[in-house]
Amino acid sequence: MWIPTEHEKYGVVLASFRGTLQHGLALEIGDTVQILEKCEGWYRGFVLKNPNAKGIFPSSYIHLKNAQIKNKGQFETVIPTEDSVVTEMTSTLRDWGTMWKQLYVKSEGDLFHRLWHVMNEVLDLRRQVLVGHLTHDRMKDVKQHITARLDWGNEQLGLDLVPRKDLSMVDPDDISVTELYKLMEHRHGKKETPLPVSTHHLFLQMKSLMSSNLGEELEVYFFIYDSRENCLCSERFFVRLNKQGVPKSPEKTERQCTLFIDLGSSDLRKDVYIVVHIIRIGRMGAGEKKNTCSVQYRRPFGCAVVSIADLLTADSKDDHLLKVYTCNTESEWYQVHENIIRKVNSRYNLSGSNTGLAVSLQLLHGDIEQIRREYMVLFTRGVSITRKLGFSDVIMPGEMRNDLYITLERGEFEKGGKSVARNVEIAVYVLDADGQILKNYVSAGSGEPGGDQFHSFVLYHNNTPRWAEQIKLPIPVDTFRGSHVRFEFRHCSTKERGEKKLFGFSFAPLMQEDGRTLPDGTHELIVHKCDESANLHDPARYLKLPFSKGNLPGNNQAVKSTKESFWITSYLCSTKLTQNGDMLDLLKWRAHPERINDSLTKLKEIDGSEIVKFLQDTLDTLFGILDENSQRYGLKVFDCLVHIINLLQDSKFQHFKPVMDTYIESHFAGALSYRDLLKVLKWYMDRIVDAEHQGHIQQILKATEYIFKYIIQSRRLFSRATGGQSEEEFRCCVHELFMSIRFFLSQESKGVSPVSHTQAVFLRTFPAVYSELLKIFSVREVASFVCETLGSLPVLTQAECPLEAVKLQCIAKTVESQLYTNPESRCVLLPVVLRHLHAHLQEQRDLVMCARVLSTMFSHINKDSTELPVCEEVSVMVESLLSVLLRTILEITNRPQPTGSALRLQFQDVTGEFVACLLTLLRQMTDKHYQQLLESFSSMDDLRDFLLQLFTVFRILIRPEMFPKDWTVMRLVTNNVIITTVLYLSDSLRKNFLNDKFDYKVWDSYFYLSVIFINQPCLQLEMFSPSKRKNVLEKYGDMRVMMGCEIFSMWQNLGEHKLNFIPAMIGPFPGGDPGPTA
Repeated sequence: MWIPTEHEKYGVVLASFRGTLQHGLALEIGDTVQILEKCEGWYRGFVLKNPNAKGIFPSSYIHLKNAQIKNKGQFETVIPTEDSVVTEMTSTLRDWGTMWKQLYVKSEGDLFHRLWHVMNEVLDLRRQVLVGHLTHDRMKDVKQHITARLDWGNEQLGLDLVPRKDLSMVDPDDISVTELYKLMEHRHGKKETPLPVSTHHLFLQMKSLMSSNLGEELEVYFFIYDSRENCLCSERFFVRLNKQGVPKSPEKTERQCTLFIDLGSSDLRKDVYIVVHIIRIGRMGAGEKKNTCSVQYRRPFGCAVVSIADLLTADSKDDHLLKVYTCNTESEWYQVHENIIRKVNSRYNLSGSNTGLAVSLQLLHGDIEQIRREYMVLFTRGVSITRKLGFSDVIMPGEMRNDLYITLERGEFEKGGKSVARNVEIAVYVLDADGQILKNYVSAGSGEPGGDQFHSFVLYHNNTPRWAEQIKLPIPVDTFRGSHVRFEFRHCSTKERGEKKLFGFSFAPLMQEDGRTLPDGTHELIVHKCDESANLHDPARYLKLPFSKGNLPGNNQAVKSTKESFWITSYLCSTKLTQNGDMLDLLKWRAHPERINDSLTKLKEIDGSEIVKFLQDTLDTLFGILDENSQRYGLKVFDCLVHIINLLQDSKFQHFKPVMDTYIESHFAGALSYRDLLKVLKWYMDRIVDAEHQGHIQQILKATEYIFKYIIQSRRLFSRATGGQSEEEFRCCVHELFMSIRFFLSQESKGVSPVSHTQAVFLRTFPAVYSELLKIFSVREVASFVCETLGSLPVLTQAECPLEAVKLQCIAKTVESQLYTNPESRCVLLPVVLRHLHAHLQEQRDLVMCARVLSTMFSHINKDSTELPVCEEVSVMVESLLSVLLRTILEITNRPQPTGSALRLQFQDVTGEFVACLLTLLRQMTDKHYQQLLESFSSMDDLRDFLLQLFTVFRILIRPEMFPKDWTVMRLVTNNVIITTVLYLSDSLRKNFLNDKFDYKVWDSYFYLSVIFINQPCLQLEMFSPSKRKNVLEKYGDMRVMMGCEIFSMWQNLGEHKLNFIPAMIGPFPGGDPGPTA
């Protein structure tokens, strides 16, 4: 006995079945079937591609799959519960299969082969998805790849555009029409322009040095050099080469590969170069006999340069062979790269026609985390990081750096009783407070681990040597205080024994008594004479001596007059230490209370990077001062706080906003601060209208969001500590503040005035305050604050007033905020938002912005929302917006199209958005809404005008050019809304415009619309593929039949008035034959 199936509803055919028995259904392998009944090993059902032919087939031929059933019973439809991307792939491949064969018949060979490859690729990807062994990230990538391929094929074959959200197909009934329109528009070739990347990195790999006369080990230093500013931009990267000219440790890739990180866009100029200095290690003279001297010195060898701009055009890693030049006179070695860049030929020579430095260079773009993901192999193999000198264009919180860079600039030494000049070598050591040499903290460059000491190169017979060699001392913060750097000067003898004789030393302490570090810049150090017998092991003996000629007391002429000097340039890049005295004075305010006023004034002059370094300490200081004496310092502390908040708006420091957020949430302890902050903020608000200069007040308003964050957090801390005391007083203060805000916003000014600019500044930041207020006030309270504030604004000002656009932006952010998402507060905000929108639409102003606001508002309304608040919202919207929307669409579509393509696009976009808003509104309307609408017309003329306007707009919506040709989904939704609305309104037409009140124009417009509707190409189902026809019929039915029946019924109602239409309508009606089902 045949019984209806409960769960076995859907399956795939595993093997072909001929179906030769009575009532048998022929099946092909791969067909999908819907099962209706079962009986002893047999099923009865149909193949989905031909639902009309039903029959029986063996159950063993079917592989069952899970599915959902809609409309259970005679007309049930089955939806497989597999991944929506897989479902789409399956149906799309079926459609393509038929069309692919047609391509062969039409001899479109090129597309035939391309589609064949894509179909195979999609099948392979489908297999991967179905097996289900992919990781979450890989699955997402595969699905992205699949949807891209499906879209490509659909576009090539002229099929419909598929609206998608998060890679899955979207059912138009599940979202509002405005959302559907946004998805379609986004899918319709609107490629997002990628943001320009502001951070770049240079990958460099040292391959080898090719030269005929090597024979000695080499040190190669790479750095980035700005020839416009004549300064280094980066640390040095250091590679050791063996006597054959290849890297010494080939197995350690980090010793030969580096990434110069955090280059800004400004560093990719023609006059920024990669400079290479090559130092040989060996005898004093390159050609000396081997047995002359056993001691080895670092000696200049050669230099190469390449412009960074030359690498911009290369996409991949490029191998470069750089020419190596030598310096004609050794004493000019310090500027050899400048001479090569400036092409001062007389000062350098090619080191040999066959000498070249082989390197690999590649520019990478994006932040370092992105580079780590994209070029994982670099980081797994090992690559050393070479930093920028100083901070990058964007400073990241949590970045830990404490690098002191010292450049050995030059020296002036006496002959020391010799007939010829000395060969001077410097040895550099770092010693801690106990006089112990710090191990591994002297680095000649990245790429090699740090050492205990550094030896400079030696210039032959030169008493005024210039080195310009940079070293890095990455000393930990805790050992910085009390440490010093010592420079020992030795004369290198070229005699047989090759001794190095100590003849003097200099030193420089790293930190001053008051906690400031050695200031950046050049320092002239005193050379203290000594010899090998001098005991330098006990630094306490020399640390009492003066170290620099710059800070000698005036009476110490004896030391000042010594001829010997040594110059260094120091530069500290630290996230923990400061050289700024004003900053230290502020942080140590308790030690010098008399300096507080002065320190607060000077805060605004301190460099931003110093403030963000000590962000938490600075904020603690400000609130500490406020707690101590709010009467005296309240205003100044408030101004300093505003300065710091606005500093974080700067792109360089914007990543510190989360640091301030964390500070407010976790560290801020000013439970009493809210009173002072509210008082000062209100004091400023009350003075806006009368203030001559608005600049300072505008700065304060820019910081409104964070000021509110501090106020709210402070109040919460106070409530927690006191069990909610003074709650009424606080609420009263906030209400008074908003009264002041409303007063200043309600000021209308003619034209552009300073106050209107200030109003605009406030409105830009105002929406950011909502989420803060919600932490203390209820949703309705915050909504009424916002409603009253927006309500105090003039509805329309002069077109050129800056307030116009900003006001709508503020409203847009309001409807995008959580306040508007919540139905409880939405009903409070809706009237004021509609009032402003209605006024702008009436005047046809700022249409792009109005469309954005409306789209967001309508996206909160779903098709099936039947809750009472939503019904009331729709009523209010219909009353306020329906007629003005119709007018706007008519105005825009009848305007002559602007000539500029950008403008034309803009108008097109706006038309589409307004149409989507209108359709959403109409789709939401129920019987009750139509009834209210029709009752709202005071006279028959108003109703007549409304109907004519509506029918005209509908005719516009049916135009083929309304949407791109592959937007069938959007067209079907539009037609569904049109027919539903027409069915609602035809009753009104019969009641109000028949018999003695007959109005030819309205009826003519109605019939004209109906006929055009039936003749639309997108409703001619016979032209569709079977699967598409089935989908449309299941969702909407045949809309031509519905409209045809409605025309027939209306025609019957006309009675004697048919005569008015007979000559005109006989033509269109046969054309409007509603297909084979009529």
